[in-house]
Amino acid sequence: MFNDIGALEIVALVVLAVLIFGPDKLPKVIQDISRTVRKIREFSDSAKADIREELGPEFKDFEFEDLNPKKFIRKQLDNDELGLKEIRNGFDLKKEMNEVADAVHGRDSDSSDASSPAAATSSSGSRVDMRKKSAEPGKLDSADRPPFDADAT
Repeated sequence: MFNDIGALEIVALVVLAVLIFGPDKLPKVIQDISRTVRKIREFSDSAKADIREELGPEFKDFEFEDLNPKKFIRKQLDNDELGLKEIRNGFDLKKEMNEVADAVHGRDSDSSDASSPAAATSSSGSRVDMRKKSAEPGKLDSADRPPFDADAT
């Protein structure tokens, strides 16, 4: 609950409490605060029990922590009824990206899978060359240069 409070801040709070309440009244204030926290916990526990009782037996597995959106989504994604684990485990993003990069650069892919982009062929059976050809290697034509837009700079 108080993960952000350091030792220096706790010392400052104790010194502040001693200055405000005084050393004589401080133990009584601490007892009152602890009693109030205990009553609030009892009240919330009884409210949760009343809600569970009113919902009936259909919701006996209902947990109030499931109302937290992060926990609810995590619980639903971990549920294996939808088969999401199989989809997540069967998807290899690195392999797919390497196959696409190989197809764009015209390299042969390691896999001989016909459905992969690297193995895509034209109707005549030859490989499609996606590289741009220039008239002279090393020289740029005026059409290859990007247009200069004075308003954009």
